[in-house]
Amino acid sequence: MKKIYLFAAMAMVAMQMQAQNATQDTYVGAALATEDLNGTARYVGMGGAMDALGAEISTMGSNPAGIGLFRKGQVSATLGVNIQEEGKSFQDGSKTHVSFDQIGVVFSSRTGKSSYLNFGFNYHKNRNFNHVLYAANALNGSSQSTMTVLKDMNGLFLNKGLACSQLDDLYLGNMVLDENDVLHDYAGVSYDFNRANTGYIGEFDFNISGNIKNRLYLGLTVGVHSVHYKNYSEYYETLNSTEITDVLISDNHKITGHGYNVKAGLIFRPVEESPFRIGVSVATPTFYRLTTENYTTIGTNVDRESAKEDFRFNTPWKFGLSLGHTVGDYLALGAVYEYADYGACDMRTVDGRYYDWYYDTYSESSSSDNVMKRLTEKTLKGVSTVKLGAEFKADKNLALRLGYNYVSPMYQENGVRDQTLQSPGVYYASTTHYINWKDTHRITAGVGFTFDKFRLDLAYQYSMRKGDFYPFMKDYSSAFIDEEGDQVELSNHCDAVSVKDNRHQIQCSLTYSF
Repeated sequence: MKKIYLFAAMAMVAMQMQAQNATQDTYVGAALATEDLNGTARYVGMGGAMDALGAEISTMGSNPAGIGLFRKGQVSATLGVNIQEEGKSFQDGSKTHVSFDQIGVVFSSRTGKSSYLNFGFNYHKNRNFNHVLYAANALNGSSQSTMTVLKDMNGLFLNKGLACSQLDDLYLGNMVLDENDVLHDYAGVSYDFNRANTGYIGEFDFNISGNIKNRLYLGLTVGVHSVHYKNYSEYYETLNSTEITDVLISDNHKITGHGYNVKAGLIFRPVEESPFRIGVSVATPTFYRLTTENYTTIGTNVDRESAKEDFRFNTPWKFGLSLGHTVGDYLALGAVYEYADYGACDMRTVDGRYYDWYYDTYSESSSSDNVMKRLTEKTLKGVSTVKLGAEFKADKNLALRLGYNYVSPMYQENGVRDQTLQSPGVYYASTTHYINWKDTHRITAGVGFTFDKFRLDLAYQYSMRKGDFYPFMKDYSSAFIDEEGDQVELSNHCDAVSVKDNRHQIQCSLTYSF
């Protein structure tokens, strides 16, 4: 690779980066808003279809009323191993890792002849970010540098900043704009992309629940979320040029912070003599306060450009309807339907910080990034999740479980990570790639062994989904008049590359009843 030299102007750019927003856009929000199927091995083994069946610690985070069915105390802890099928280990990313997935406790007390008041706490990993990705394809003359040139030709860099991203700054300062302010367009031959995501979102749930005459069950859960997200990627382009033959973009991105939500639920038996139950649940948006950081380099042996900023993010409301039925003491059947409109995700910008010296208090105000919100509404959509599960007790000490999940696609087929918007999510974006994931299928199985007051549960989960990867906006163009007076259109196009995210998960839970 020929060396790519920095212009003196990049020193000014570096100073500018320190005070500006890093990436906070629709696709980042989608990654933060979704949840995995995780919890105790019993819950996972039944596909999470236990919201109406209850008496399971993990329902604290889905239908809080399920804790109201406990008649005695319980404590459980879960370890897991996650294995990714595709990809290869890259940087800190690995295809296999051990995970501490859950720990929780429930205290149950009788308040009447057939009524109970229960309290519970549960931690579980509701989002696992660990994933390694590789994608490659021909570019047929298109390139990331061409995107920067076209944005400038369309007037997006007027007064330095309408939609000039951090990545655009790097291209302008290093290869696209020369010392005479002349733009150079470099045709791409092919690209290779590697990315390693690591981290998780941990959820701490605090629950109060109970029942009325063993027929109506009510529950309330306050959830606190802790975000730990890291991403490292390398984008390498081979160029059809004798001046610069190739270019490498390396990007480190980190998001940390906390959020909270409130979940409420009820379960009731419509027929007093029947064990058939119906459950209803609702969860408020998770209100996140987050900090995003990144640093990005172009080429080799150059100083990094960095950015750090606080922002707010609100997930959508979530609604659930569930059914549960038992046959004797040997068969339990469950079904759950959940719905959340991810087009309502709200990326927010901190626009005011206040410190009261007299009372020694600090507060902030934020407002919706309306430009990014409109893109989110066009890119993401409502998602339906169906969970089915069954548990069969061969005898009092042995239980067998099966489950299945279907999650409809979150992304519109024509969804685009639009890099031409006047939004903080674009101004200092350090990458341009995106994936439109399709529907998700999960198949689960499990087995449980009971020993007096102890229970040992094992679960297996196989999840599958496919997606379309794009290294940058799939179509963008600019029209201009050439030296001969003819109108010419210069376009930049990239084709989708199919990628997969297939995973195996094995879990082991130990539960003690008291």
